[in-house]
Amino acid sequence: MLNYKQLHYFWRVAKAGSIARAAEQLHLAPQTISAQIGTLEEALGTELFRRAGRRLELTAAGQLTLSYADEIFQIGRELEETVRNRPGRSDMLFRVGVADVVPKSMAYHLLAPALTSAGRVRLICREDKLDRLFAELAIHKVDLVIADRPLPSELGVKGYSHSLGRTPVAFYAVPGLAERYQEGFPRSLDGAPMLIPSDGATIRGALTRWFSEHQIEPRIVGEFDDTALMKAFGKAGAGIFPAPAILADEIREQYAAEIIGRADSVAARYYAISVERKLTHPAVVAISEAAKTDLFVDDKAPAKS
Repeated sequence: MLNYKQLHYFWRVAKAGSIARAAEQLHLAPQTISAQIGTLEEALGTELFRRAGRRLELTAAGQLTLSYADEIFQIGRELEETVRNRPGRSDMLFRVGVADVVPKSMAYHLLAPALTSAGRVRLICREDKLDRLFAELAIHKVDLVIADRPLPSELGVKGYSHSLGRTPVAFYAVPGLAERYQEGFPRSLDGAPMLIPSDGATIRGALTRWFSEHQIEPRIVGEFDDTALMKAFGKAGAGIFPAPAILADEIREQYAAEIIGRADSVAARYYAISVERKLTHPAVVAISEAAKTDLFVDDKAPAKS
């Protein structure tokens, strides 16, 4: 059986870069750590380090062992947190990564049920690029990733994509622009000033195809990573912008923008990506159930142009 104390010594040396530095951090003699790592190497039947001058470098086997050790000790920390924060004691930590292309208001609607339907939860929410969030999911630094696309298989990250639902996309603008372009929609959008999400958003490709299918060439006046910033420009009258139809009331209230028309065949889709094949985390279950029963249209609903 694997000796986890020996694995921990190996892990600390790999992180510190030398036995001497790890010994200082662990308040142990270097000889003790060296002997324990030697015993681990004998048990595994391979060398984990090689000398590179005064430093130690990981062998290929050492790099593989380190990746497993990262996961093992992260799971250990999760176990400790879960036991300490079990019902009846303090709040349960729920760490979520939100892709920066997901509208912030949509992220709120998706995550809010975790705070109200899963007991006492302390939400730790961070926004980042999807590739970095997927990497953090792989090493269990986040419990869940909210994204606009499934987890790509080519990344080699162990995780499962759970569809939360879809919503048609609508085009919005301040009243003056909306009145001008509503008549004759969607042909009216040809040459119209348009604000769109950047290439990083999945919806961008779907919009481009929809424009092409309807022989529309809008005048692109701005591209945005942050959809909230895009809507702020829309509120100032800089152009028409696409956004989920499900958020129409909020967009009208916050950005004084009206719907010009809907592109029902262009669907914004959202996913909860976790390391669980079957959802069991109470906060994730609450998110999934609320999304499917209260928030989104049926994912299998027939699309319209």
